[in-house]
Amino acid sequence: MSDPMMYQPPASNSSSVKTAVLIGAVVALLAANVYLYLQVDALKGDMAKLRESVQTEFSNVKESTTVTSASNRRNIDTLKTELEEARRQANAAAGRAKTEALTHAEQLATKLENEQRKQQQIVSGQINEVKEGVSATTAKIADVSGDVTNVRTEVASTKTELEKTIGDLKKVTGDLGVQSGYIATNGKELSALKRLGERNYFEFNLAKTKTPQKIGDITILLKKADPKRNKYTVEVYADDKKTEKKDKNVNEPVQFYVAKARQPYELVVNEVKKDVVVGYLATPKDQVARN
Repeated sequence: MSDPMMYQPPASNSSSVKTAVLIGAVVALLAANVYLYLQVDALKGDMAKLRESVQTEFSNVKESTTVTSASNRRNIDTLKTELEEARRQANAAAGRAKTEALTHAEQLATKLENEQRKQQQIVSGQINEVKEGVSATTAKIADVSGDVTNVRTEVASTKTELEKTIGDLKKVTGDLGVQSGYIATNGKELSALKRLGERNYFEFNLAKTKTPQKIGDITILLKKADPKRNKYTVEVYADDKKTEKKDKNVNEPVQFYVAKARQPYELVVNEVKKDVVVGYLATPKDQVARN
């Protein structure tokens, strides 16, 4: 049977192992140092490149800043020049505007003065026209006053003549026995009766025909005219009735009634000719004859 105790190597073998391990550790340390050295060296190279790049970039930025500053200074100088030019132009424009405004004001003042002169001339002319019109009106008033005086004289004369004519007229009893108004025997007396205005008067020139003729609001038919004897015969149509007036004399009131009048109508013949009688019809004022 084997011995129960473990196998113990020799002492020389143990030392060899330790030595080998130590050597391996040294080699590994050396290798690590070499690696670290290489890394540090590479890092130094990168740092150098970085410094060079930063330096270059700084130089570029500095140069760019210098160029930009110069450009900005040029721009500022240009703006200052433009500002001065703008101010100069503005001052010049203001001067021109002021000059133009003064010129325009002078033109307006001249125009206003001319217009005022024209208006004064027009007003003076109108005043002269008014004066002339007043003078003419005064003359016309004088003429009119003279005309009024003449008219008054004529009216007074006409009134006197009318009163004289009316005074010469006569009132005659008609063929119906009714007291007639004034009877006119000619045109002058008939005009006086019309002015007097007591009746309506309708003049006629009645010829002998086959059909009655309308006079005022009645119709009359001349049947006979005898100039030698100054007699005539007529038929009067009124209110759908026929009335014959036979062998009546010149200037004789021929009377007849109509339904719408309280007083009689009067037919007066002033002249008898061959187949023609001339005279007038007188109707009361209390009714209006229909034409």
